[in-house]
Amino acid sequence: MNKHFLAHLEQIESSIKNFLPLEANSEWKKFSFGNENIDSKHIFPLIETTRSLVDLGGKRWRPLLLVLCARACAKDKEKSQEAAYLLAPLVEFVHTASLIHDDIEDSSPVRRGKPAAYITYGIDTAINAGSWLYFEAPLCIEKLNCSIELKNRLYSNYLMELRRLHLGQAMDIAWHRDNTKVPSVQEYLKMVKGKTGTLASLAAKTGTLASNADEETVKKAGIIASEIGAGFQIIDDVINLTTGNPGKKRGDDIVEGKKSLPVLTFFEQNKKNPQKTQELSQCFIQASKEGIESPAVEKAITLMEQNSSIEIAKKKGIELIFNGGNSFIKLFGKDNEDAILIKELFISMIPKELMGAENKDA
Repeated sequence: MNKHFLAHLEQIESSIKNFLPLEANSEWKKFSFGNENIDSKHIFPLIETTRSLVDLGGKRWRPLLLVLCARACAKDKEKSQEAAYLLAPLVEFVHTASLIHDDIEDSSPVRRGKPAAYITYGIDTAINAGSWLYFEAPLCIEKLNCSIELKNRLYSNYLMELRRLHLGQAMDIAWHRDNTKVPSVQEYLKMVKGKTGTLASLAAKTGTLASNADEETVKKAGIIASEIGAGFQIIDDVINLTTGNPGKKRGDDIVEGKKSLPVLTFFEQNKKNPQKTQELSQCFIQASKEGIESPAVEKAITLMEQNSSIEIAKKKGIELIFNGGNSFIKLFGKDNEDAILIKELFISMIPKELMGAENKDA
């Protein structure tokens, strides 16, 4: 990994652990709850449930993007960088909270190779702890040494992205609950830019705001990051149907009824072949009833492989990521070292086995 990334990640990790300590001391209690005398036994379930997932790792690319965006448009890189480190928990905590709730909504048994939080701690505790972390996340804004105007911009941006995140999730839930609903590719892209892209957008916009960038720069950075976030969701869709995502079984999106891009591409390409679309739909219905061991899972994957819809989706995901990296360089300047690092970061995150020869040297 690039030495610049490692140096930033060390500071990011320290900030995350500082804002979510293993033990709630009196200073932290007062900062988070306004009362240092709260019994720690009532706080412990909130910290344990959320911190356990944070400690399992994750790529931390969102807070890293936040830091790189802050540096890329800063007049004083060191000052903006310090502000970005303080704000890193904002985006990582939202991501963590969303994963806790996602697993409940999708009935996913595993997260990062371990039982999902709701299985370990109970649904009631997991819902409550995940919700609490959404509200805890923006407290890091209060630690910034900046104007009240900038703090208000940061809060406003945070709340907007959070609303968009839940709207995207609402769309996804509606589609995978209804086996008869087949959204268009364009509808899917709108959904995923909300469900997944908002977290990337939150990171980029928070980073540029940390440098007190103008509204146009903040807006453009958010749009670019949202496209890249969508690209990585598509890549995750593809991995789910090929090698399988880490800690999960290949094809569990089919069992959950997820209308991923490979699936929608298959339907779009077979509009005039209702027999084929009906065959894939039946696979989804059967897999939903029988679970991950159902032969319908592998049959569905084979149908999409034969139709090249998985390959088409993969190319779309990679295209969004590459184009986004180039757009950041255009936004911040072709000689901007941090903009170049942003592109390098995203390209390095694409699994090597998915990269075609035409992209490896790009």
